[in-house]
Amino acid sequence: MSEYTEEEQRILAYLTDSVTRGERYLRSKTIADAIGLTAKQVGSRLPRLAEKSDDVDIEKWGRAKSTTWRVTPDG
Repeated sequence: MSEYTEEEQRILAYLTDSVTRGERYLRSKTIADAIGLTAKQVGSRLPRLAEKSDDVDIEKWGRAKSTTWRVTPDG
């Protein structure tokens, strides 16, 4: 398992919780608002988390007012 920064840990915890509740499509802004970061901070970390995470699969899905990410359980 890779080392995660504090911000990455917060994002990953939020994503894991969201997937557990059945959410699959999340916007950077929604994630940022929930964990106290900016949408830019979240958006810049998600591609790195997509490569590092063994818990969830993260895929850039669409871009409108803010980027939408498709998040699914890994496996």
